[in-house]
Amino acid sequence: MTARKIKKAARRVTKAEAAVAEVSARRRDNAVVTTLSRLSEVGDQPQLRTISGGFIAAGLLVRRSDYLRAGVRMLLAHELATLIKNFMKARVDRTRPRAASNRRQSQARLGNRTEKAHTSFPSGHTAGAVAVAEAFGREFPEHRASARVTAAVVGLAQIPRCAHYPTDVGAGAVIGLVADAAVAKLWRAVEQAVPAFSRPEGPPRPPPPV
Repeated sequence: MTARKIKKAARRVTKAEAAVAEVSARRRDNAVVTTLSRLSEVGDQPQLRTISGGFIAAGLLVRRSDYLRAGVRMLLAHELATLIKNFMKARVDRTRPRAASNRRQSQARLGNRTEKAHTSFPSGHTAGAVAVAEAFGREFPEHRASARVTAAVVGLAQIPRCAHYPTDVGAGAVIGLVADAAVAKLWRAVEQAVPAFSRPEGPPRPPPPV
């Protein structure tokens, strides 16, 4: 694919996303979107850190190594996802749907603006939620599907609430997956070096406190 075709495809995507944002703007104040928006705040950094810390604290208090491992995995994955997200936001300018006054402003471009209104790309809520959900699912695979659905809801909610464009959400999801994969690779290396750190085999465990 030539550079010209890539630019043409990018313009089409931007135009389609701007159209989605315009439709979302007309509906962002209805009850469903407002409720979804509030629920999606579970994907913000303080909330995800609190949830991860809660698992760590619970693991220490009730002496559950699976809770402790899950909490540490979740926190590490979240922090790495946040680091990658911040790195990208510092280098890409994109006006958020709720702040853009025309379609041209919805285009992503190289830049270093730091105002919240101009750091739409990528979605931090999505990156953090996906990273934490995947990390949680590695320790509790029986609840992986529920965790992924929750992360998907957090990510997709960013579109109708006019916080992000679809490609912002997609990029955030990729960041979350990459962060979790990196932590999982490090985790396996630690388990091989310190066998006592690995998850013990045994009968089915009771569900985590979520």
